Amino acid sequence: MSYGEQIGFDSFMAFLSVSLIVLAAVLFFLYKKRHVQPEESTADITPAKLCACPYSLMDADAATDGFNQRRIIGKGRLGTVYAALLPSGELVAVKRIHPQLVLSNAGFGFSSTLKWLSLAHHPNLVSILGFSEAPGERIILMEFVGGTMSLDYFLNDQDSDRATLLDWGQRLKIVAGVARGVEYLHEVVAPPIVHGCIKPSNVLIDVKRCARVCDYGLSFLFPFDRRGLEGYVDDEYWVERRGASKECDVYGLGVILLELLSGKRNGDGNLLVSWALPLIREMKLSELLDSRLVTPSDVKPLVRLAKVASACVGNSRKNRPSIVEVAAILNNVEMGLSSSAT
Repeated sequence: MSYGEQIGFDSFMAFLSVSLIVLAAVLFFLYKKRHVQPEESTADITPAKLCACPYSLMDADAATDGFNQRRIIGKGRLGTVYAALLPSGELVAVKRIHPQLVLSNAGFGFSSTLKWLSLAHHPNLVSILGFSEAPGERIILMEFVGGTMSLDYFLNDQDSDRATLLDWGQRLKIVAGVARGVEYLHEVVAPPIVHGCIKPSNVLIDVKRCARVCDYGLSFLFPFDRRGLEGYVDDEYWVERRGASKECDVYGLGVILLELLSGKRNGDGNLLVSWALPLIREMKLSELLDSRLVTPSDVKPLVRLAKVASACVGNSRKNRPSIVEVAAILNNVEMGLSSSAT
């Protein structure tokens, strides 16, 4: 091989080596990008979980015009709720905890508990935005859900000739939404959040007829007072003083499902449960279902709902289905109803 040919051969080999190195680098980069991309896309669709901000009592007082009675939008077992306007212009709901509950929980870690509860963010939950803590005062700032009424209103005040009468599709959408919200609290938030009192007044219905669960994790303020709890917690809550649990939340969801199926309220002593369970076991749906609504030609979805309700309220905690199982069935029935409607 001549000198010129040797130079050409060496140049070609050097070029080939460099090309192979560049090709290997490109393939390595593409390989890494392919395996890293799912993590990046997951981060994009998972919003950062914001922790509740502390507010001074003066901030809460100013936002509610001195807790003006004209600002009151709700009253309940835990406290009074006001419509409030923050200096930023944001409209929020402010819950002022009843003074006697503040005194009875004076040594409890209110701020740390609220920070933990505020990590819950889900379309079927009312988010906690902030809190205020002062001597004799405990205040919670929550997301303001505009144009809402609680499910309690729709169950209590419905009239057959009123536009507020919920149809079967809306009722299924609501209870499936409640189940998704509770499933998120139980299975996604770490450590898990037990609601403690799943009942209609703790389910807000927005203008799109979507369910928004509120007051989750606040049962520590009033654990064994029967007011507002009776009828929506199981017997084990009282008899064995086990208190709130995931299984108890499932029981409350089952009671709500029975109320939506029958159009009746569950009074003290679980009268609705005692009345409905035999009808479900004997498949007497005509007697169970809300007579103000036309029974659909295909009753299979309603039969499944009735069986789910029976499993939730008719079993002990040990044998009760988990919220994951309940939510899966309700989502499946909801999807089936939606597809058949289209």
